[in-house]
Amino acid sequence: MPNTIIIGSGSYIPNRVIGRDYFIDSEFYTDEGEKIDKPTEEVISKFVEITEIEERRYIEDDLTNSQIGYEASKIAIEDAKVNAEELDYIIYASNFGEVNTDGLTNFMPNMAARVKNHLGIKNRKCITYDMIFGCPGWVEAMILADNLIKVKAAKTILVVGSETLSRVTDPYDRNKMIFADGAGAVVVQATEQENVGIISHNTICDNGPELDYLVNGCSLNKEVNKGKLYIRMLGRKIYEYALKNVPIAIKETIDDAGLSIEDIDKILIHQANAKMDYAMIERLHKLYNIKDYDHAISPMTIQLFGNSSVATVPTMYDLIIKGKMEGQSFKEKGNIVMTSVGAGMNINAIVYKFP
Repeated sequence: MPNTIIIGSGSYIPNRVIGRDYFIDSEFYTDEGEKIDKPTEEVISKFVEITEIEERRYIEDDLTNSQIGYEASKIAIEDAKVNAEELDYIIYASNFGEVNTDGLTNFMPNMAARVKNHLGIKNRKCITYDMIFGCPGWVEAMILADNLIKVKAAKTILVVGSETLSRVTDPYDRNKMIFADGAGAVVVQATEQENVGIISHNTICDNGPELDYLVNGCSLNKEVNKGKLYIRMLGRKIYEYALKNVPIAIKETIDDAGLSIEDIDKILIHQANAKMDYAMIERLHKLYNIKDYDHAISPMTIQLFGNSSVATVPTMYDLIIKGKMEGQSFKEKGNIVMTSVGAGMNINAIVYKFP
């Protein structure tokens, strides 16, 4: 049975740097629709204290999701040194598709098809799939790619994660300061090498009451934008759910690989909220009865890039593999975990061993 290895990567980090001053004139409302009677600077400072997000990136008005996905894909294909015509599949993770500056979403044609068109691929046998799976979409797209390769339905696959969340956030919601834009992509390929690449993976879907933790909803300011939908999330519910379930899911994936936490060099965890990410990694180590550990095991980009949903994990991978993230590198023939949690609620994890 063939294994799945990453042979190239790319990312697109928007040029627009959005700092705390960008939000200084905002009016914030509670989940109950009441205006928050506190100075805006105080609200922003409290947000930064909890999330550590000082900056995030937004795309320019003349760019689209598929265009930045294309930019990341083009770099990944060049890095992989493959002919784009040889791609068997393009799997594109996104949750809002092609969003215009008015916040209107469009999935027809699908995002993978748009990127195939941007790449100029003529191969009619190159199949284009979209993955809509919340923030874990890119990791799940990697799992799908691995399954396709293992059943020999494909040899070479482009896996993209790209989102423009700045266009779907409620201007009256404090949570708008979490979200950002960006794109990451990898090219994966079949190999006959044993015990390399994706050596285990795990997916959990809790779709009961958890379904309401992250949804599309109307503005918190009930006097404006009636009928328009924005990202709406129950932050405390998500925090509690993630802390309870994500560490266990990661451990199960590591166990399935026949490894222990001591064998894992890096954990690329979805950049959702710094406080939540720290707590999940700490709880993971507690499952192994480890209290003190090197915090460099879990690289963080959220402080500068914000939460770009499906793009966060592939962007981190690309930055580290290319030596562009200070103090971070992958060990030769080492093991890493890639993991995410998000709308659904869905959780997934991959253990990847470098060939």
